Amino acid sequence: MLHAQDTLPKFSLKDVGNGRIVIGWTNNFTNVKQISIQRSFDSLTGYKTILTVPDPTPQQNGYVDAKAINDHMFYRIYIMLDKGIFLFSDAKKPVLDLSYRTGFPNGTGNLTEINPGNVPNINSKPYPGGFMPSLYVYTHRDGYVKVSLPNDEKPKKYSIKFFAEDETFLFELKEVKERNFKLDKTNFYHAGWFRFELYEDGKLIENHKFYLEKDF
Repeated sequence: MLHAQDTLPKFSLKDVGNGRIVIGWTNNFTNVKQISIQRSFDSLTGYKTILTVPDPTPQQNGYVDAKAINDHMFYRIYIMLDKGIFLFSDAKKPVLDLSYRTGFPNGTGNLTEINPGNVPNINSKPYPGGFMPSLYVYTHRDGYVKVSLPNDEKPKKYSIKFFAEDETFLFELKEVKERNFKLDKTNFYHAGWFRFELYEDGKLIENHKFYLEKDF
């Protein structure tokens, strides 16, 4: 079942568990110059920008906030258009969404097929059904690539292969022992899009991508 994204200035906001808040939207503005996500303890004051998306023009985008202090903070979106015109979305709190806790979808290994409407990374090329970032390998707000693998009751072996956007193989993490860790973005040599393949017990369960901003 597909989850529809709200059209800006409306947006979807979901608590998917494990301290992750997923913000998603559909952008129908043709003259958008900037989109920023803001967070506050109060619905009216104290908002701080937690992300300005690298490319505000894709129609469907979003972000995974993995650093929220709690699950009842307020979020809003700042939108800047041509000629300095800007607007804010209404503030809202996350809604619990248990569908994100069911693990990988059966047989697909691609979370976009069951949960479009969230996103940690920004896609410059529209995807059918909307781009949705991985909940397992994604760009963290501090600029690192964050890996958060399932804590399975029955131990499983995970491995991850990384590729450049042109499909050039970069490196592989074999038999990953840790379930939560970061990869320094200097491992990827440059900014831009990268693809990865996530394997569970030798079986491909997710083929996805992430974006690294240019600041190194």
